[in-house]
Amino acid sequence: MNKLAIEGGTPIFGTRKLMELIPPWPPRYPETEEKLLEIYRGGKWSGCGPWEQKLMTEFAAFQGAKYSSWMANGTVTLQCALLALGVGPGDEVIVPGVSWIATAEAPLYAGATPVIVDIDPENCCIDPEKIEEAITPRTKAIIPVHIFSAVADMKKIMAIAKKHKLYVVEDCAHAHGAAQGGRKAGTFGQAGSFSFQLSKLMTAGEGGCCITDDEALHERIFRACHIGNSRIHPGTRPEEGFICHQFRFTEFQAAIIYDQMLHAKELHERRKKAMALLAGLLSDTPGIRQQSSGAPGDDRAYYFPAFLLETKALKKGVTRAMIFDALKAEGVLFHEGWGAPLYASTMWNVPQKAYVKHPTPNCDDVMYNRLMVTHNAVLLTNDDIISKVAEALDKVMRHYAK
Repeated sequence: MNKLAIEGGTPIFGTRKLMELIPPWPPRYPETEEKLLEIYRGGKWSGCGPWEQKLMTEFAAFQGAKYSSWMANGTVTLQCALLALGVGPGDEVIVPGVSWIATAEAPLYAGATPVIVDIDPENCCIDPEKIEEAITPRTKAIIPVHIFSAVADMKKIMAIAKKHKLYVVEDCAHAHGAAQGGRKAGTFGQAGSFSFQLSKLMTAGEGGCCITDDEALHERIFRACHIGNSRIHPGTRPEEGFICHQFRFTEFQAAIIYDQMLHAKELHERRKKAMALLAGLLSDTPGIRQQSSGAPGDDRAYYFPAFLLETKALKKGVTRAMIFDALKAEGVLFHEGWGAPLYASTMWNVPQKAYVKHPTPNCDDVMYNRLMVTHNAVLLTNDDIISKVAEALDKVMRHYAK
């Protein structure tokens, strides 16, 4: 067995580090610079300008929906979708324990109570059985999260929602372009919410959108984030009591995301090819497994692909931190993403009386045993470099496995 670099052996990547070889993020395109300069000189910087309107139509089509509404970020998108569906005080919204805190905070912003449940340990998405166990007479909606772009089991989730007359708002912050059974993420439920924050698969630094096939719901979502203004019936008032917000988007963001959308298919195929190679090379590596897709045939988008430690297969006393340090010494940077389940995040300061939490052993196991790869790392087109990443991980895991 090769001696680990951290113990004085030769690093897999020698003196060069993987981070020096991977494509930079976010991507920059010359045509975008021209658009931004044109917008700057034109002075129409906000107020649902021509690029935002173009994006409203074409991103909806890209994601397989009829309508999209654009706003400030991927948190208020969830909030506005819930508000538009009539979710509010006295209602409960079921969410998974593995997600960024926004998924559980959006119901709170709407006045509802988040109900946190466990995940499926294989795909890391919300467990449909745990959804059904958590339903009460107060339950009004479910927010499944397509985590790290594995699409949740939407067939089962939609069957549960139909049985109990519940709304479904898909959190697609990690799933731009992802699909299940030929159907794009965000089109199974009443609405799909996307984030365009800096790390996401498409980004303008910040930004968010909601997609839907329901014209009336689109109208309410648009009003909810545009101070009550209507796109479909301009000049009309929102209904009395429907409190709307100023969460509007800018033309600069619209132009940046529009061009990224045009390149999305190419990047999607590059990630899939790289991950197929990486997964194949690591198929016999002890002590880890790849996060599975939500269902056979899913078309994943590979946002921060996750490998999960199988702790029972590791030598006594081996920790994830030791594995991270050993990989870093080999020249490969894996990381833990955001460190904890949402309810254990340092940013989750919600009083216990304001939410409900069911037992979540799988959430804890997954979040504290992940090795994650950045999505720009799997944009590599050089198979030799990808093979070296697999070689480094295999070398370290064989050293620490029983």
